[in-house]
Amino acid sequence: MENKYLGMTPPMGWNTWNTFNWSINEELIKESADAMVSSGLKDAGYEYIVIDDCWSLRQRDENGYLGADPEKFPHGMKAVADYVHSKGLKFGMYSCDGTHTCAGYPGSFEHEFQDAATFASWGVDYLKYDNCYKPNHMDGEILYKRMSLALRNCGRDIMFSACNWGHDDVYHWIQGSGAHLFRSTGDIQDNWESIKTLAQSQLDKMPFSGPFCHNDIDMLVVGMHGESNDEWIGRLGGCTDEEYRTHFSLWAMMNSPLMIGCDIRNMSDATKETLMNPEVIAINQDIECRGPYIIPHYEKEVFTLVKPLSNGDLAIGMFNLGDQRTEYSLLFWDMGIPAAAGMGLEMHNCWTHGDEGVFTERYVGKVESHGCQILRAKLVKVR
Repeated sequence: MENKYLGMTPPMGWNTWNTFNWSINEELIKESADAMVSSGLKDAGYEYIVIDDCWSLRQRDENGYLGADPEKFPHGMKAVADYVHSKGLKFGMYSCDGTHTCAGYPGSFEHEFQDAATFASWGVDYLKYDNCYKPNHMDGEILYKRMSLALRNCGRDIMFSACNWGHDDVYHWIQGSGAHLFRSTGDIQDNWESIKTLAQSQLDKMPFSGPFCHNDIDMLVVGMHGESNDEWIGRLGGCTDEEYRTHFSLWAMMNSPLMIGCDIRNMSDATKETLMNPEVIAINQDIECRGPYIIPHYEKEVFTLVKPLSNGDLAIGMFNLGDQRTEYSLLFWDMGIPAAAGMGLEMHNCWTHGDEGVFTERYVGKVESHGCQILRAKLVKVR
């Protein structure tokens, strides 16, 4: 690999699946690449345009090669990749470790090295690798290691996104596989209960995530508001902007990749404000990628995540996943700051972009139902 820093921090980009599913084509990809630049997403750090399932022909050719569906992509994938690259962005695609993809298109099982070479020849920079139709008696760990090896020897730097949904005890072998990120959950839906369930399922898995191998809690649904071609993803009518902000904050604090799933050609101002918050993105992209630790609350669905940052600051996320507004008292002792040390925390609010002041011993915050506070705290001497 030429880029020794590939995957050091969680990738940021956009994926077709959550909104468009099977309804993808060349025009959509080009328009989305244009929108990523014109909207400011590229300047905010988003760089990958990723095509998910349903891009290929239903059968390989006589030599076993994958081919793009000519009705959806009449100029072929190399031309699409070239267009994405011309915008200063990177291009991603999708395959599967099984005989077929989740939508029934050819998978890469026993074609791993051939497909990796094909993707490299098209100019692919990112591969999402799913887990459908894997033969029952085949070891998933071996299949992800196999594709990782193929990608690392294909002649091109390709980010490897392993998507096995947390199966096969993935936490204990994924780092050694060479994958840059690993899906640890089932598919997200555009509703609050899905966001809440996925986040809670990974609170005890943060030690398994780090630089070059990030725990992927699935793609963002921020800004979808129930708009999806797939009823299962979009049912229940989406979320409020407050819930989307909490969703984004959880994913950022937990070092999950930030892969947008809404239609970036048509984003509201609130969606743009959430997705492009530079202070929250900076927490997610901190170079050390430290997993946060949790400080529990007597209310089960209220908790604080604390993430040490590379410059000595602390990122503090106070979350209320419950249905009632709550007051939260955060004791500094629980973060290693005893009162006798003569130290306090200078608090900056990453959503209001205002300074909260200097506090000693504790910080008290009011957190709305389904809401959060994200603070960046600097250690200061108070006496």
